[in-house]
Amino acid sequence: MSDALRPMTARPRLYEQVLDRLRTYVAEGGLRAGDRLPTERDLAARLGVSRASVKQAIVVLEVQGLVEARHGGGTYLMRDSLDSVEVEPVESLVARKKRLPDVLEAREALETKLAELAAERRTEADLAALRSALDHMAGDIDAGGLGIEGDRLFHAAVTAAAHSVLLAEFMREIDEPIAESRTESLRQPRRPGRSLAQHRAILDAIEAGQGRGAAAAMRRHVRSVAKVRLLEWDPDAAEA
Repeated sequence: MSDALRPMTARPRLYEQVLDRLRTYVAEGGLRAGDRLPTERDLAARLGVSRASVKQAIVVLEVQGLVEARHGGGTYLMRDSLDSVEVEPVESLVARKKRLPDVLEAREALETKLAELAAERRTEADLAALRSALDHMAGDIDAGGLGIEGDRLFHAAVTAAAHSVLLAEFMREIDEPIAESRTESLRQPRRPGRSLAQHRAILDAIEAGQGRGAAAAMRRHVRSVAKVRLLEWDPDAAEA
């Protein structure tokens, strides 16, 4: 049977073509972690595309953890190659971007209340678990990690300290997307240290039994988590 009417293959978007060119450029140029890429303006001129298309490609590489775009300081490689089999596919990024706002909205609603209840109901054992989680997070960050497991332990300890069976069940229902949002946030440059400081503010309010203060500290934290490069990326933006 003829395959002449097989499904059409979609033409790659410009930013995907830019990604392919950048991978080749890094490989052929022998660039390594710490090396700086050409500016967006320079890349756009060399490739004959708009800066918007280049920016889209850079954001994808940032979200994949392959480069760091420093404000006013250029874009630097985080690894020796842009062609790693470990990075998340673009299609997966698109799907995660679509569900992330709903996840963050749910986190703010649930975790703000959990922090308030934790301040009102926590026991000494709960406080010990919260302190232990922060020690774990701080140790990981000091060793060069992102503090992901300590972050998870801290939020789990806040949930436990609230002593609300139903709210804890709601949190378990969205555990996987919460883990995604946690990793997404902590991969942002300099975010782990700021997140640790925000956790300490939440713990201080819980220790002091200040329900409204704990809720406010948690709200500030979750809204900070929401500030990620992935949400600034528009894969459907018009390109030229």
